[in-house]
Amino acid sequence: MTEPPAPPPPAPPATPSDASTSGVVPPPAPAASSAARSVVPRATLAGAVVSVLLVLAIVFGSRLLKDFDSALLPYAVATVFLAFGVAYRYTVWISSPGARRLFKQGWRSLFSATNFRKAPTALPKMIATYLGFQKFLGARSHGRWAAHQLIFWGCILAAAITFPLTWGWFTFTSGSGAGPGYEMRIWGFKVLGFDSLSVVGWLMFHGLDIAAVLVIPGASYFLWRRMKDRGAVTGQRFAYDLVPLIALIVISVTGLLLTFSSIFLHGGGYQFLAVLHMVSVVFTLIYIPFGKFFHIVQRPAAVGMQLFKYTARQDEQVFACKRCGEPIDTAPYVENLQGTMRDLKLDFDAWAAYCPRCKRVLRGTAYLSHVKKGFK
Repeated sequence: MTEPPAPPPPAPPATPSDASTSGVVPPPAPAASSAARSVVPRATLAGAVVSVLLVLAIVFGSRLLKDFDSALLPYAVATVFLAFGVAYRYTVWISSPGARRLFKQGWRSLFSATNFRKAPTALPKMIATYLGFQKFLGARSHGRWAAHQLIFWGCILAAAITFPLTWGWFTFTSGSGAGPGYEMRIWGFKVLGFDSLSVVGWLMFHGLDIAAVLVIPGASYFLWRRMKDRGAVTGQRFAYDLVPLIALIVISVTGLLLTFSSIFLHGGGYQFLAVLHMVSVVFTLIYIPFGKFFHIVQRPAAVGMQLFKYTARQDEQVFACKRCGEPIDTAPYVENLQGTMRDLKLDFDAWAAYCPRCKRVLRGTAYLSHVKKGFK
């Protein structure tokens, strides 16, 4: 650099990591604890409302339970618990200052007429690339991207089939009582008629098997990586990282075994496999809001944030580092980060104006000037 660097800003107050290394742990902030207590009733209310709405949707969507299959009751109950858990956890998540700010900015960008006029194709493109094909994972590893795609599309297919059937929204009826002609009805209305012996009929009745075939190799790849990759092994937790993969494999394998039993074993062992499959599915549905699978629910909210950053780049609103001049991110995003830090009372929001390299240099300079100076 030709110009001398700007004087470093005041050293930030001790962060939790600083406190742990010095042996001093600051007491919890009373305001934060009271805020955490206040969000629990709101989250509980949100979960209860969503659960009641789902129950009403099941009752009326199945034509007052006329099309509801009582054999699928455990699955339906699990989806109600799933709805409660997702609504509860989501409310808690967006109640934190950082998530709340990003959430608001995302929705503001999503419904902005100005953004739509400037980039009408931006939102569909981001939904396809960020949610559907998840191209950001390809930059990390092609193998991880391919495995994630297999799991993603397999789970999407399974959910699209399982949930409506469980709720009694979809029904398959035979006019003759034994086939091969079947009708698919949604909410009691005929949508499609097909021959069960045709290709369409085979796909209809084996959609979950196809989903299982997609999920098994994807989940197995990640499970293998969790056991072999040193970086993954170091930071993994059994309940958080391994249980979801094992659950997906168990669900998929038991589902395929049900088909194998009915076709080749004349129903041998079918009842045991059905119970095992049901238990694994119910456990996984209840686990989703409180484990690693919750990122499935969080990911769509990130599309709005990506749109927020994309439209700022279109306007060339790039924020440059105050020390070296290198671009950090979009100016609105940095301002949003500074506002979040002020909300959290971190008192070093000025540091957001520096790139990661300059932050390290300035912290080192502050250490030599203020801390080590006292030991000379």
